[in-house]
Amino acid sequence: MEDFTTTYGDSAALAAPAERAAFIRKTYLLLAVAVFAFIAVEAFFFSTGIALMIASLIFSGGSIGWLVVLGLFMGISYLSNRWAVSETSQAVQYMGLGLFILAEAVVFVPLLVMAAYYSGDPGVILKAGIVSLGLFAGLTFTVFVTRTDFSWLAPILGIGGFAALGFIVASAIFGFTLGNVFAFIMVAFAGTSILYQTSQVLHRFNTKQHVAAALTLFASVALLFWYILSIFSSRR
Repeated sequence: MEDFTTTYGDSAALAAPAERAAFIRKTYLLLAVAVFAFIAVEAFFFSTGIALMIASLIFSGGSIGWLVVLGLFMGISYLSNRWAVSETSQAVQYMGLGLFILAEAVVFVPLLVMAAYYSGDPGVILKAGIVSLGLFAGLTFTVFVTRTDFSWLAPILGIGGFAALGFIVASAIFGFTLGNVFAFIMVAFAGTSILYQTSQVLHRFNTKQHVAAALTLFASVALLFWYILSIFSSRR
């Protein structure tokens, strides 16, 4: 989603103050709904035993299984993003967000299982969640206060994203672990993504794209949470 200024509404940066404020309010309200929906889906998975079934299925596939899951997730992410920027139907936009939340919930299951049952710290998930939300709030506050346009970060994130994907695929194929150094780098990457996406909310998205804006922010928050939880879970 590179061009967010379309015929379907005006760019938030060019909109009237009241319209811009309404767009921002809708975006962050929907982001909060997405986070709670993610938590609700995970709670359902774990309370019904579905989580252990999903984790067992993914773990049994080994490296190939993870590559398949990664490929499916990338495909679903692409489809979700396309739906979220639909200019013909707001229902399709919400379907895109819902599909992405479900996909994230499934992908997170193995990590959450490992954290919940094998990390040795029953509160590790909550701790990682609090730290993630705290970092997100701080980065968001920075962008809103400074009003800085971080669009220049796009090529850095693009190159960094491909590099990270390459390391992840290589680790799955060749069987080496990426470790906490990689996790800390990815936390920095996720933080940079939050700066960029928050800037996009203020300067690039149009006022009818609150669903797409919420989806991109949710994706960045989920990435941040993934690697913070990975770091916390590895500390015994």
